[in-house]
Amino acid sequence: MNAKLKGNVEMFSSKVFSGLNENALRYLLPTWMTAMTGVVLRLGFGSLFFWVWGFFSGKKEPKASWKDSLTLLFAGVIFVFGYMWTLLLGLTYTTPISSSIFISLQPVWVYIICLVLRTEHLSKGKVAGILIGFGGALLCVLTQHSGAVASDPLKGNLFCLASSVLFASYLVIEKRYLKRLSSATVSKWTFLGGVLPAIVMVCVHGWHAPVLEQNIFSTPMLVLLFVLIFPTSISYLLQDFALKVLPATVVALYGDLILIVAAIASYILGQDIFSWWQIAAIILMIISVYLVEVAERKSA
Repeated sequence: MNAKLKGNVEMFSSKVFSGLNENALRYLLPTWMTAMTGVVLRLGFGSLFFWVWGFFSGKKEPKASWKDSLTLLFAGVIFVFGYMWTLLLGLTYTTPISSSIFISLQPVWVYIICLVLRTEHLSKGKVAGILIGFGGALLCVLTQHSGAVASDPLKGNLFCLASSVLFASYLVIEKRYLKRLSSATVSKWTFLGGVLPAIVMVCVHGWHAPVLEQNIFSTPMLVLLFVLIFPTSISYLLQDFALKVLPATVVALYGDLILIVAAIASYILGQDIFSWWQIAAIILMIISVYLVEVAERKSA
């Protein structure tokens, strides 16, 4: 298996986990844990996972300088914590499908960030994709109303929008450091940075996690274990591997798979109600991603 094919397989697996993560978190929030408690659990578990992984896999890997470590730590404080906090807060108020629609905007944000940094060139195809993507997101915001499946969709969608911007920024930074450092090194410092403000925030707002009082084989605990092991840890590890061989824009395009997986699971689990407006928004997002991907291939 060549490197690029392997990278695409890794991203496919990573984003299937991420898609199911939307539904799992929606099940847990806010009944079984608050958004802030969920952030502490995810970042704490992820940080421990990557530090242990780094201990066993990083002996032959290049060591990060103190400057790199501090930069990655700071990136974790801002982008990793910010992404997870806004995502979980958004999912408290909106649905997994709506959240995934905004996650699908990640390629758009990555492209805009790369344009600002002058690592990408202006392309008509990508600009068209961006405009269609924004149209899909706007359609989702304007047509979704409060109800049994979403208590405050406008607030939730705005938080999810912020999460997609923060994660896209993280991808661009992570791609830069993965050129010379191992995935374990990059992730252990960024996750450690993320868990620090999460602990401070939970001390201020309080700890609420009834899920931890459940039997380990109960549904809430099994769902939490899935979230911690697969989307939080293994998914990020696979993404790091893929970023070593794939452009950040291509990696971001796999956010579209999150949308498809979350949509199918949401309708099956009853976490969302079928809406033609929502389907139209999903179609616009898929067209958006397709145009950006085609333009990316032409410029490669």
